[in-house]
Amino acid sequence: MDAQHLHACARDRAQELPASSGGFPFGPDHEVFKVCGKVFLLMTELSGVPVATLKADPADAELLRGAHEDITPGYHMNKRHWVTVRPGGPVDESLLRDLVTESYLLVVQRLPRDQQPVDPESFGRG
Repeated sequence: MDAQHLHACARDRAQELPASSGGFPFGPDHEVFKVCGKVFLLMTELSGVPVATLKADPADAELLRGAHEDITPGYHMNKRHWVTVRPGGPVDESLLRDLVTESYLLVVQRLPRDQQPVDPESFGRG
């Protein structure tokens, strides 16, 4: 995926998810998406290159980093629970959309059941 498309693709998917909201709480260079006040996607630029940082299950994060040179430990985040996707490697739009969705669901499943906007066990798996 090229640099121009990375943020657009991640943003488009995040905006499609129920109860998702975007903003710039850390300044104009850091776009953040949250669900019920909890972060699931951060987008910024590192040395002029767009990156997207997403929550990931620790085992999945390790596998992703091993399989994709453009997925690295989460920039400025817990390295076990977050990954950063960079442009220019084999990650395509479909995988990035899946990573955004999984990040969202990881956050949703930690919310109290009465605050969950979707059932994290069945959402998008039908």
